[in-house]
Amino acid sequence: MNDLNRLKGINAFSLPVRVYYEDTDAGGIVYYVNYLKFMERARTEWLRTLDFNQSSLPVLFVVKDVQLNYQLPAKLDDSLDVFVEVNSYRGARMTFQQKIMRNTDVLCSGNIEVACVDRQSLRPCRLPKALLQSLPPAVVSDLN
Repeated sequence: MNDLNRLKGINAFSLPVRVYYEDTDAGGIVYYVNYLKFMERARTEWLRTLDFNQSSLPVLFVVKDVQLNYQLPAKLDDSLDVFVEVNSYRGARMTFQQKIMRNTDVLCSGNIEVACVDRQSLRPCRLPKALLQSLPPAVVSDLN
């Protein structure tokens, strides 16, 4: 299955995003760092769909590694879809494959690795079992 079909499949979550003036540079193009903000919002909303509110968890999810490929620019007033899919998880880490699309055009794609840390000590800790158990069975079987 190719990446695009996979990211539009049952195991992917998507968040619609509108590009506002505040997201753009003087030329009306989305400033590069804002793609990361869109991806962060999508991961947060993905967690909400699994009934996890980050402010009430005993852990924090911190970005450990980011690899992005900017392919086409997003522009003022564009309607985008930000896709999130779990690519892998182990111990204290979870890697997401994410894409930002305008209709069928991929604008930005990448892999984001997050680490799970204890809210008090900020030391790495295992991903919450409840989170792993809430992943759709198809996600777990794809990753095993």
